Amino acid sequence: MGSTLDILKDFPPVTKEEWRAKVEADLKGKPFEKLIKKTYEGIDIQPLYLQEDLEGLAYVDSQPGEAPFVRGIRASGAVSMPWQVSQELRSADPAEWNKTAKHALQKGQTSLNIVLDEATQNGFDADNATAETAGRDGLSLNTLADAELAFRDIDLTAQECRLATGPSGLAATALLAARIQAAGQDTAKLRGSISADPLGTLARTGTLPLSLERAYAHMAALTRWAAATAPNLRTIAVDASAYQESGGSAVQDIASALATGAEYLRELDKRGIAAETAARHINFEFAIGSDLFMEIAKFRAARLCWSQVVESFGGSEPVRAMHIHARTSRWNKTKVDPWVNMLRVSTETLSAVAGGVDSIHVGPYDEIFRAPNEFSSRIARNVHIVLREEAHFDKVVDPAGGCWYVEQLTQQLADRAWALFQQIEGQGGMFKALSAGFPQAQVAEVAAKRAKNVATRTDRFVGTSMYPNLAEAKQIIEPIDHEAFLKTRKAALAAARKGQSRDAALAEVGRQADSGQEALMTAAIAAARAGASLGEIFAAARGQEAAPQVNRLRVHRGAEPFERIRMATEAWAEKHGGAPKIFMANMGPIPQHKARTDFSTAFLNVAALATIANDGFPTIDEAVGAALDSGARAMVICSTDDSYPEIVPELTRKVKAARPDMMVILAGYPKDQIEAFKAAGVDEFLHVRANALDLLTKVQQHLEVI
Repeated sequence: MGSTLDILKDFPPVTKEEWRAKVEADLKGKPFEKLIKKTYEGIDIQPLYLQEDLEGLAYVDSQPGEAPFVRGIRASGAVSMPWQVSQELRSADPAEWNKTAKHALQKGQTSLNIVLDEATQNGFDADNATAETAGRDGLSLNTLADAELAFRDIDLTAQECRLATGPSGLAATALLAARIQAAGQDTAKLRGSISADPLGTLARTGTLPLSLERAYAHMAALTRWAAATAPNLRTIAVDASAYQESGGSAVQDIASALATGAEYLRELDKRGIAAETAARHINFEFAIGSDLFMEIAKFRAARLCWSQVVESFGGSEPVRAMHIHARTSRWNKTKVDPWVNMLRVSTETLSAVAGGVDSIHVGPYDEIFRAPNEFSSRIARNVHIVLREEAHFDKVVDPAGGCWYVEQLTQQLADRAWALFQQIEGQGGMFKALSAGFPQAQVAEVAAKRAKNVATRTDRFVGTSMYPNLAEAKQIIEPIDHEAFLKTRKAALAAARKGQSRDAALAEVGRQADSGQEALMTAAIAAARAGASLGEIFAAARGQEAAPQVNRLRVHRGAEPFERIRMATEAWAEKHGGAPKIFMANMGPIPQHKARTDFSTAFLNVAALATIANDGFPTIDEAVGAALDSGARAMVICSTDDSYPEIVPELTRKVKAARPDMMVILAGYPKDQIEAFKAAGVDEFLHVRANALDLLTKVQQHLEVI
């Protein structure tokens, strides 16, 4: 056995200058800057970080559980209170939702994450909803009877609850509070969030079902009620996920959240609720992107900045803590090869856990194209459990603390987010900025850069824009009869209203509607217990003021363009009995063309285009004959740059002479020969830097696939 390792003796210290000199020697003349990663946040990621990178970081000596809360809002981190397993529960029917929720709680879920359908979030009962909004992506909740059915045998005070209510939390909270009271439970024991986010809804949808002034009155009433009767319930949501899911950067995520939160503090202060009370009732939500370390730093930087915001409003240290719910982003999820989504959410969840968030929804791999099934829901839920039970992230406080890279990245993100936040504030706050289109334009600019990088496959979607699996089994999507569901919900609503006398209770809601006082919430709960529906309560409190209108964010998924071209080919293949084929003009022995043949085949497979393979042709005439006999309307010439001058012009001219409509594509991009080859008839060049989306679209157009 060898001698004992002496770290200091066997590994002498190396300066950064010495390391860089060695790296530059290894680069053999290539610029060092090639090792620096450019990000959408405008931050240059260095190849090496050292302890000296901590110098000047004001927060670096702060502890977990103390301002500015970079290291988490609890001194013991996840050790005493692990992040909540808060999977979204989206069953539309109240009885079905009840079954789903009970099952989830039995299988490891620790927080009830109640997602309402679009109609309910907008304050509409089934008789005023459409088939497009009733039951779509969430629970249809119209009456106290619905609430009793949905929450039967579930104690809403036994675990955290999370309910995002849209622009107004008044009516939905009234139904839940009425249900809790009817069940003999104590609202003082409610934990979690039943929260409204009018500015977040406005940014995502472009409009609201009520005026902002009335939404703020409802927010004030709900917050006062919670402060008096449910002190552990957060009533105000700041959901920044739409910015990330529109292609925005982490800087824009944080800045939009700060600006929205600051506006809510100002509006509640106008209505007599100080920041000391308002701040502790705010819950933030972010979507988790795919850049592991950037996302870790995002959550840390957000807490750092929010602590400073609340301090500027006069809030004490305890209320400066930022409560964060995170959900895995939909932006980078794919319908093609959706199994890869399981891997994507795993790294995203790790980012959120290491970043110290309080609760997480892990998206099932199929959530973007159908209602998740039992298998996909179980796998998603188990991501939490693996990170806790096998990776033991619940045994570590501030897992990223002390990482020089993450600490420096946190500060850089915070600095840039704060600067953008100040720009929004300079425009008069978040609503005025949204009205002017400022945040939307900022996000669109970054989204355009992402789209360009996606098209050129600089940013890749494994299984979709790279490494496609043409043999993958198609996912079964069970059809849903939305018209039949709406009819059922209307019948349930009519039955619940029958024989109910609720006019007096609703009149009291109307009298208190713009007061912003606890009495409004009390009246809404009384109306719900008297039999008033969610839509009736909301209508009584909505008022007649004009609703705001802005240009909405363009929420989308990055892989959609590549999914469209693949699905177009698959539709064509189903109609014609097979995919269109492209002839591979492989020239010379296999070693001469194989690399480019394999690359070109995989490139074309991204659009589900088939190729006619061969082992290569020794002569141009043989290649011409085989290409013409194949019946293909497009061909790819594959060989080496050195052989191309002798092959390409003659081969192209002979094929075009016989088949003028043949599309000739050359694998590679020999810069000094491009013009000559174009003159010979080459139509396109297929190479690693090509705009794959553009080229594949041109091929499809030529083949009349689209």
